[in-house]
Amino acid sequence: MRDWRISSERAGTLAATGAFLIWGFSPIYYRAVGVAPALEILSHRVVWSLVFTLLLVGLSGQLRQVLNLFRDARVVGTLFLSSLLVSVNWLAFIWAVNNNRALEASMGYFIFPIVMVVLGGIFLKERLSFGQLAALLLVVSGVINLLFGYSRFPWIALLLAISMGFYGLVRKKVAVEALPGLTMECLLLSPVAVGYLMTLYAGGELVFGSMGAGFDLLLACSALMTALPLILFTSATRILRLGTVGLLQYLNPTCQFLLAVLLFRETFTQAHLITFLLIWSGLVLFTLDSRKGRSAR
Repeated sequence: MRDWRISSERAGTLAATGAFLIWGFSPIYYRAVGVAPALEILSHRVVWSLVFTLLLVGLSGQLRQVLNLFRDARVVGTLFLSSLLVSVNWLAFIWAVNNNRALEASMGYFIFPIVMVVLGGIFLKERLSFGQLAALLLVVSGVINLLFGYSRFPWIALLLAISMGFYGLVRKKVAVEALPGLTMECLLLSPVAVGYLMTLYAGGELVFGSMGAGFDLLLACSALMTALPLILFTSATRILRLGTVGLLQYLNPTCQFLLAVLLFRETFTQAHLITFLLIWSGLVLFTLDSRKGRSAR
Protein backbone atom coordinates (compact mmCIF):
# COMPACT_ATOMS: atom_id res chain seq x y z
CA MET A 1 0.00 0.00 0.00
CA ARG A 2 2.82 2.38 0.93
CA ASP A 3 4.70 1.67 -2.31
CA TRP A 4 1.50 2.34 -4.29
CA ARG A 5 1.00 5.66 -2.48
CA ILE A 6 4.59 6.72 -3.17
CA SER A 7 4.21 5.74 -6.83
CA SER A 8 0.92 7.66 -7.05
CA GLU A 9 2.43 10.77 -5.45
CA ARG A 10 5.39 10.59 -7.81
CA ALA A 11 3.03 10.42 -10.79
CA GLY A 12 1.07 13.38 -9.41
CA THR A 13 4.24 15.38 -8.89
CA LEU A 14 5.40 14.63 -12.43
CA ALA A 15 1.99 15.63 -13.83
CA ALA A 16 1.94 18.92 -11.90
CA THR A 17 5.54 19.68 -12.83
CA GLY A 18 4.79 18.95 -16.48
CA ALA A 19 1.77 21.28 -16.46
CA PHE A 20 3.60 24.18 -14.86
CA LEU A 21 6.66 23.75 -17.06
CA ILE A 22 4.50 23.80 -20.22
CA TRP A 23 2.82 26.99 -19.00
CA GLY A 24 6.16 28.39 -17.88
CA PHE A 25 7.89 27.85 -21.22
CA SER A 26 4.81 28.76 -23.31
CA PRO A 27 6.23 32.26 -24.07
CA ILE A 28 8.70 30.55 -26.43
CA TYR A 29 5.77 29.08 -28.36
CA TYR A 30 3.88 32.38 -28.54
CA ARG A 31 7.01 34.16 -29.70
CA ALA A 32 7.35 31.53 -32.45
CA VAL A 33 3.85 32.29 -33.78
CA GLY A 34 4.15 36.00 -33.03
CA VAL A 35 4.15 36.92 -36.72
CA ALA A 36 0.37 36.63 -36.45
CA PRO A 37 -1.44 39.36 -34.45
CA ALA A 38 -2.53 38.52 -30.92
CA LEU A 39 -6.24 38.36 -31.79
CA GLU A 40 -5.63 35.89 -34.61
CA ILE A 41 -3.48 33.71 -32.33
CA LEU A 42 -6.24 33.83 -29.72
CA SER A 43 -8.87 32.87 -32.31
CA HIS A 44 -6.78 29.91 -33.45
CA ARG A 45 -6.29 28.90 -29.84
CA VAL A 46 -10.06 28.82 -29.32
CA VAL A 47 -10.90 27.00 -32.57
CA TRP A 48 -8.17 24.36 -32.44
CA SER A 49 -8.70 23.82 -28.70
CA LEU A 50 -12.37 23.14 -29.43
CA VAL A 51 -11.43 20.53 -32.06
CA PHE A 52 -8.94 18.89 -29.70
CA THR A 53 -11.17 18.90 -26.61
CA LEU A 54 -14.14 17.51 -28.57
CA LEU A 55 -11.88 14.66 -29.68
CA LEU A 56 -10.79 14.08 -26.09
CA VAL A 57 -14.29 14.13 -24.59
CA GLY A 58 -15.41 11.74 -27.33
CA LEU A 59 -12.58 9.29 -26.64
CA SER A 60 -13.04 9.54 -22.86
CA GLY A 61 -16.81 9.08 -22.97
CA GLN A 62 -17.51 12.56 -21.60
CA LEU A 63 -19.41 13.88 -24.61
CA ARG A 64 -22.75 13.31 -22.89
CA GLN A 65 -21.51 15.44 -19.98
CA VAL A 66 -20.89 18.31 -22.37
CA LEU A 67 -24.30 17.92 -24.04
CA ASN A 68 -26.02 17.77 -20.65
CA LEU A 69 -24.60 21.19 -19.78
CA PHE A 70 -27.01 22.77 -22.27
CA ARG A 71 -29.95 21.66 -20.12
CA ASP A 72 -29.11 24.19 -17.40
CA ALA A 73 -29.22 27.83 -18.53
CA ARG A 74 -27.50 28.96 -15.32
CA VAL A 75 -24.54 26.64 -15.97
CA VAL A 76 -24.27 27.81 -19.59
CA GLY A 77 -24.42 31.44 -18.45
CA THR A 78 -21.75 30.86 -15.82
CA LEU A 79 -19.47 29.12 -18.32
CA PHE A 80 -20.05 31.94 -20.80
CA LEU A 81 -18.80 34.38 -18.18
CA SER A 82 -15.80 32.17 -17.41
CA SER A 83 -15.07 31.88 -21.15
CA LEU A 84 -14.94 35.68 -21.44
CA LEU A 85 -12.60 35.91 -18.46
CA VAL A 86 -10.22 33.23 -19.74
CA SER A 87 -10.19 34.79 -23.24
CA VAL A 88 -9.16 38.12 -21.70
CA ASN A 89 -6.40 36.31 -19.82
CA TRP A 90 -5.19 34.46 -22.92
CA LEU A 91 -5.22 37.60 -25.07
CA ALA A 92 -3.37 39.69 -22.49
CA PHE A 93 -0.69 37.01 -22.10
CA ILE A 94 -0.18 36.54 -25.85
CA TRP A 95 0.01 40.30 -26.38
CA ALA A 96 2.45 40.74 -23.46
CA VAL A 97 4.84 38.03 -24.68
CA ASN A 98 4.97 39.48 -28.19
CA ASN A 99 5.32 43.10 -27.07
CA ASN A 100 8.31 42.73 -24.75
CA ARG A 101 6.18 42.52 -21.61
CA ALA A 102 6.83 38.88 -20.65
CA LEU A 103 8.53 40.06 -17.45
CA GLU A 104 5.37 41.86 -16.41
CA ALA A 105 3.31 38.81 -17.38
CA SER A 106 5.36 36.65 -15.02
CA MET A 107 4.68 39.21 -12.29
CA GLY A 108 0.96 38.67 -12.85
CA TYR A 109 1.22 34.95 -12.15
CA PHE A 110 3.32 35.59 -9.05
CA ILE A 111 0.56 37.90 -7.80
CA PHE A 112 -2.26 35.53 -8.76
CA PRO A 113 -2.34 33.42 -5.53
CA ILE A 114 -2.67 36.58 -3.43
CA VAL A 115 -5.51 37.80 -5.67
CA MET A 116 -7.31 34.48 -5.12
CA VAL A 117 -7.11 34.94 -1.36
CA VAL A 118 -8.49 38.50 -1.63
CA LEU A 119 -11.36 37.41 -3.88
CA GLY A 120 -12.13 34.57 -1.48
CA GLY A 121 -12.33 37.08 1.35
CA ILE A 122 -14.58 39.47 -0.58
CA PHE A 123 -16.96 37.07 -2.33
CA LEU A 124 -16.78 33.84 -0.30
CA LYS A 125 -16.42 35.49 3.13
CA GLU A 126 -13.19 33.61 3.77
CA ARG A 127 -11.31 35.33 6.57
CA LEU A 128 -7.83 36.62 5.81
CA SER A 129 -5.21 35.88 8.44
CA PHE A 130 -2.68 38.44 9.64
CA GLY A 131 0.01 36.72 7.55
CA GLN A 132 -2.14 36.89 4.41
CA LEU A 133 -2.86 40.57 4.98
CA ALA A 134 0.86 41.24 5.45
CA ALA A 135 1.61 39.31 2.24
CA LEU A 136 -1.00 41.36 0.40
CA LEU A 137 0.57 44.58 1.72
CA LEU A 138 3.99 43.51 0.41
CA VAL A 139 2.56 42.72 -3.04
CA VAL A 140 0.71 46.05 -3.20
CA SER A 141 3.92 47.82 -2.14
CA GLY A 142 5.72 46.11 -5.02
CA VAL A 143 3.13 47.31 -7.54
CA ILE A 144 3.26 50.86 -6.18
CA ASN A 145 7.07 50.81 -6.30
CA LEU A 146 7.03 49.87 -9.98
CA LEU A 147 4.49 52.60 -10.69
CA PHE A 148 6.72 55.31 -9.19
CA GLY A 149 10.14 53.76 -9.75
CA TYR A 150 9.64 52.78 -13.40
CA SER A 151 6.87 55.24 -14.30
CA ARG A 152 4.79 52.46 -15.79
CA PHE A 153 1.64 51.05 -14.26
CA PRO A 154 1.87 47.22 -14.41
CA TRP A 155 -1.57 46.83 -15.95
CA ILE A 156 -0.68 43.62 -17.76
CA ALA A 157 0.36 41.95 -14.50
CA LEU A 158 -2.80 43.09 -12.73
CA LEU A 159 -5.05 42.18 -15.68
CA LEU A 160 -3.59 38.66 -15.83
CA ALA A 161 -3.83 38.13 -12.08
CA ILE A 162 -7.34 39.57 -11.70
CA SER A 163 -8.83 37.91 -14.80
CA MET A 164 -7.42 34.53 -13.74
CA GLY A 165 -8.58 35.12 -10.18
CA PHE A 166 -12.15 35.88 -11.24
CA TYR A 167 -12.01 32.93 -13.65
CA GLY A 168 -11.16 30.63 -10.74
CA LEU A 169 -13.91 32.20 -8.64
CA VAL A 170 -16.54 31.77 -11.37
CA ARG A 171 -15.50 28.17 -12.12
CA LYS A 172 -15.74 27.42 -8.40
CA LYS A 173 -19.44 28.34 -8.62
CA VAL A 174 -20.23 25.62 -11.18
CA ALA A 175 -19.73 21.89 -10.64
CA VAL A 176 -18.22 21.00 -14.01
CA GLU A 177 -15.05 18.97 -14.54
CA ALA A 178 -12.07 20.62 -16.21
CA LEU A 179 -12.24 19.01 -19.67
CA PRO A 180 -16.01 19.32 -20.29
CA GLY A 181 -15.84 22.85 -18.90
CA LEU A 182 -13.00 23.88 -21.21
CA THR A 183 -14.82 22.28 -24.15
CA MET A 184 -17.95 24.29 -23.42
CA GLU A 185 -15.93 27.51 -22.96
CA CYS A 186 -14.25 27.02 -26.34
CA LEU A 187 -17.61 26.16 -27.91
CA LEU A 188 -19.13 29.39 -26.60
CA LEU A 189 -16.18 31.45 -27.83
CA SER A 190 -15.85 29.72 -31.21
CA PRO A 191 -18.53 31.69 -33.15
CA VAL A 192 -16.70 34.95 -32.45
CA ALA A 193 -13.30 33.35 -33.13
CA VAL A 194 -14.42 31.81 -36.44
CA GLY A 195 -16.14 35.05 -37.45
CA TYR A 196 -12.97 37.04 -36.77
CA LEU A 197 -10.82 34.61 -38.78
CA MET A 198 -13.28 34.77 -41.69
CA THR A 199 -13.17 38.57 -41.56
CA LEU A 200 -9.38 38.50 -41.74
CA TYR A 201 -9.54 36.05 -44.65
CA ALA A 202 -12.04 38.19 -46.55
CA GLY A 203 -9.77 41.20 -46.13
CA GLY A 204 -6.65 39.29 -47.17
CA GLU A 205 -5.10 39.79 -43.72
CA LEU A 206 -5.19 36.21 -42.41
CA VAL A 207 -1.68 34.99 -41.59
CA PHE A 208 -2.81 31.35 -41.41
CA GLY A 209 -2.32 29.79 -44.84
CA SER A 210 0.17 32.40 -45.99
CA MET A 211 3.40 31.17 -44.38
CA GLY A 212 3.50 27.48 -45.22
CA ALA A 213 2.17 24.27 -43.72
CA GLY A 214 4.77 24.26 -40.93
CA PHE A 215 3.60 27.58 -39.51
CA ASP A 216 -0.06 26.56 -39.88
CA LEU A 217 0.64 23.35 -37.95
CA LEU A 218 2.39 25.39 -35.27
CA LEU A 219 -0.70 27.59 -34.87
CA ALA A 220 -2.89 24.49 -34.65
CA CYS A 221 -0.65 23.22 -31.83
CA SER A 222 -2.10 26.00 -29.66
CA ALA A 223 -4.70 23.34 -28.79
CA LEU A 224 -2.00 21.25 -27.14
CA MET A 225 -0.63 24.30 -25.32
CA THR A 226 -4.12 24.87 -23.91
CA ALA A 227 -5.54 21.44 -23.14
CA LEU A 228 -2.49 19.31 -22.30
CA PRO A 229 -1.28 21.27 -19.24
CA LEU A 230 -4.87 21.57 -18.01
CA ILE A 231 -5.30 17.77 -18.16
CA LEU A 232 -2.00 17.24 -16.35
CA PHE A 233 -2.92 19.85 -13.74
CA THR A 234 -6.34 18.31 -13.12
CA SER A 235 -4.78 14.85 -12.74
CA ALA A 236 -2.24 16.20 -10.26
CA THR A 237 -4.83 17.94 -8.06
CA ARG A 238 -6.69 14.63 -7.66
CA ILE A 239 -3.55 12.94 -6.28
CA LEU A 240 -1.48 15.57 -4.47
CA ARG A 241 -2.21 17.81 -1.51
CA LEU A 242 -3.25 21.26 -2.68
CA GLY A 243 -0.34 22.70 -0.67
CA THR A 244 2.10 20.71 -2.79
CA VAL A 245 0.40 21.84 -5.98
CA GLY A 246 0.45 25.41 -4.68
CA LEU A 247 4.22 25.31 -4.19
CA LEU A 248 4.87 23.67 -7.55
CA GLN A 249 2.75 26.29 -9.37
CA TYR A 250 5.47 28.88 -8.79
CA LEU A 251 7.48 27.00 -11.44
CA ASN A 252 5.25 28.69 -14.04
CA PRO A 253 6.01 32.37 -13.33
CA THR A 254 9.61 31.53 -12.38
CA CYS A 255 10.24 30.06 -15.83
CA GLN A 256 8.50 33.03 -17.45
CA PHE A 257 10.62 35.42 -15.41
CA LEU A 258 13.88 33.69 -16.39
CA LEU A 259 12.87 33.58 -20.07
CA ALA A 260 12.02 37.29 -20.08
CA VAL A 261 15.34 38.31 -18.51
CA LEU A 262 17.79 35.74 -19.92
CA LEU A 263 16.34 34.79 -23.33
CA PHE A 264 14.18 37.72 -24.42
CA ARG A 265 16.59 40.25 -22.87
CA GLU A 266 13.82 42.47 -21.55
CA THR A 267 14.83 45.49 -19.48
CA PHE A 268 15.27 44.61 -15.82
CA THR A 269 15.78 47.75 -13.77
CA GLN A 270 16.42 48.37 -10.09
CA ALA A 271 12.72 49.22 -9.77
CA HIS A 272 11.88 45.77 -11.17
CA LEU A 273 14.29 44.15 -8.71
CA ILE A 274 12.74 45.89 -5.70
CA THR A 275 9.22 45.08 -6.93
CA PHE A 276 9.98 41.40 -7.43
CA LEU A 277 11.73 41.19 -4.06
CA LEU A 278 8.63 42.63 -2.39
CA ILE A 279 6.36 40.23 -4.29
CA TRP A 280 8.58 37.22 -3.59
CA SER A 281 8.71 38.17 0.10
CA GLY A 282 4.94 38.35 0.11
CA LEU A 283 4.71 34.91 -1.51
CA VAL A 284 7.10 33.38 1.02
CA LEU A 285 5.05 34.85 3.86
CA PHE A 286 1.83 33.71 2.18
CA THR A 287 3.16 30.15 1.72
CA LEU A 288 4.44 29.88 5.29
CA ASP A 289 1.15 31.21 6.65
CA SER A 290 -0.84 28.74 4.53
CA ARG A 291 1.27 25.80 5.72
CA LYS A 292 0.91 26.97 9.31
CA GLY A 293 -2.86 27.14 8.87
CA ARG A 294 -3.01 23.57 7.50
CA SER A 295 -0.85 22.29 10.36
CA ALA A 296 -3.16 23.92 12.88
CA ARG A 297 -6.12 22.05 11.38
